[in-house]
Amino acid sequence: MKKSMIDNAFDILTAEKKAMRFLDLWQIVSKEMGFTPSQADDNIATFYTDLSLDGRFASLPQNTWDLRKRQTMAASVVDTDSISVEDEEDFVPVDDEETVEEVAEETESEDEE
Repeated sequence: MKKSMIDNAFDILTAEKKAMRFLDLWQIVSKEMGFTPSQADDNIATFYTDLSLDGRFASLPQNTWDLRKRQTMAASVVDTDSISVEDEEDFVPVDDEETVEEVAEETESEDEE
């Protein structure tokens, strides 16, 4: 049975015993998978997503990747305090009976005053 891209990456990083740049890792994985250049282009985004979601891997600065078990917690944890999804000032709760459009119209009219 053929191994998945992510399992190949795990084996490669285990054998290398050090962090690797994403593109270097991808070149080895795509070669081991036997991808043509076109297949490699089609699969690179999936591979990056899989790396990001798989808990065995840690994303490090400068787009390098390593096995999470080899990294300290400080190196592999992202500080989420600096991430802002939305400003609290701009958040307007919507009542069940109001539509989003009605709330937007109300907010616009308040801004004009």
